[in-house]
Amino acid sequence: MILTDLTLAEADRSGLRLTADAAIVLDGDRIAWAGPRAELAQDGETRSLGGRLVTPGLIDCHTHLVFGGDRAQEFDMRLNGAGYEEIARAGGGILSTVRATRGASDDELLAAALTRADHLIREGVTTLEIKSGYGLDVGTELRMLRAARAVGRERQVRVVTTWLAAHALPPEYKDDRAAYLDEVVIAGMDAAHAEGLIDAVDGFCEGIAFSVDEMARVFDHAAGLGLPVKLHAEQLSDLGGTAMAARHGAISADHLEWLGQDGIDAMAAAGTVAVMLPGAFYTLRETKLPPIADLRAAGVPMALATDCNPGTSPLTSLLLTMNMGATLFRMTPAECLAGVTAHAATALGLADRGRIAPGMLADLAVWDCAHPAELSYRIGFNPLHARILGGDLD
Repeated sequence: MILTDLTLAEADRSGLRLTADAAIVLDGDRIAWAGPRAELAQDGETRSLGGRLVTPGLIDCHTHLVFGGDRAQEFDMRLNGAGYEEIARAGGGILSTVRATRGASDDELLAAALTRADHLIREGVTTLEIKSGYGLDVGTELRMLRAARAVGRERQVRVVTTWLAAHALPPEYKDDRAAYLDEVVIAGMDAAHAEGLIDAVDGFCEGIAFSVDEMARVFDHAAGLGLPVKLHAEQLSDLGGTAMAARHGAISADHLEWLGQDGIDAMAAAGTVAVMLPGAFYTLRETKLPPIADLRAAGVPMALATDCNPGTSPLTSLLLTMNMGATLFRMTPAECLAGVTAHAATALGLADRGRIAPGMLADLAVWDCAHPAELSYRIGFNPLHARILGGDLD
């Protein structure tokens, strides 16, 4: 199949690349060729895209899409003055979702996750990362990952799964942190890995969660299993988690509002992607901006993701996330596009998507707009015309 009459749009750290009057040659589920139509050197079945814009399929590289219940009441609490840590220490926050998730059936978890995934798919998402982290016991964490994998079977979307048992400390282990790490985080990691459910290992490194030393222990075990690591870090304070993660070869460090220069330098040296999560910044009404200019100056690739979760980022729009990245964090439209394509792929350790080039997966998004800046500029508007997943047009 040859796609013609289109404008190609890609972005990475080198900036935005537009190719007008372009063509893309598809060979099964891969891209065989892409470039100016005048340089097309082969014949075949063609399909005109009517002059539309084509980008790589969008990638949401940080979500907590599988969970039970909601936390609308906490939203009300925050608007009445309660802070993130106050809610968490009172038994709300993550732990309230843990109770709801443990109490939900497998079918209920999957049905709710599919509804959320559908919103992302309708905006051109072709790859979706989903974390565990709301079970905090081995059985429920495994159920979450099975539900996440089921999303990829039930919908036309590629799903990457991440082990996040080191998300919070459940009440039954409040007096024995070491036992929780041994009996749930590490033992559960082994069980999930044996079942083929883990693509990466994550954790929450904060004063209300796990220390740098605790996360280093988790990462050491992940390395022994050959699993890549990533980290929620420097969201509420600068504990040095990002630098530790980078020393462990982390593929990404996420949030990063309080990231200092030492962490930036460590990320640059390790090739760790900075994943910006403006939905959480917005929902929590934070004022400490992540160091975008310093990350840019250091050459650290920046991705964008929804961080879809029930408490701090109830967001199921990657297009709105791009607008937030531009408006709140002052990322350029080219950086926003790179952040949900090429850099998002790198943040997941995936080298076969996020770009339009020979050998890449034929995962594309076709847009009813003239310039990719519109994807970041508009608010509450979805210009998606079609998705192409593995060469198949929706």
